[in-house]
Amino acid sequence: MRRLDARAEHIKGISQLKVEGRILDGGALLDDSGRMIGSVVLCDFPDRAALDAYLASEPYMRKQVWSDVKILTFRRVDWDAVEPK
Repeated sequence: MRRLDARAEHIKGISQLKVEGRILDGGALLDDSGRMIGSVVLCDFPDRAALDAYLASEPYMRKQVWSDVKILTFRRVDWDAVEPK
């Protein structure tokens, strides 16, 4: 119920961050039966302080939809460097 209550605000905010290039992608994690067991968001923030500011404002965090958050550092592939032109 918390997820549905916060979803519209979450989608509005995350959509704006997608336009700004801060959110790269995201979606539901599913078990073998197709049931949602979590979610993932790939972000691109300039530093940890900016990420923490986003998380503090994120409706799913404020409304305790996301309760077990793991932050992992991720280096994206530089596709321009590896793909032939």
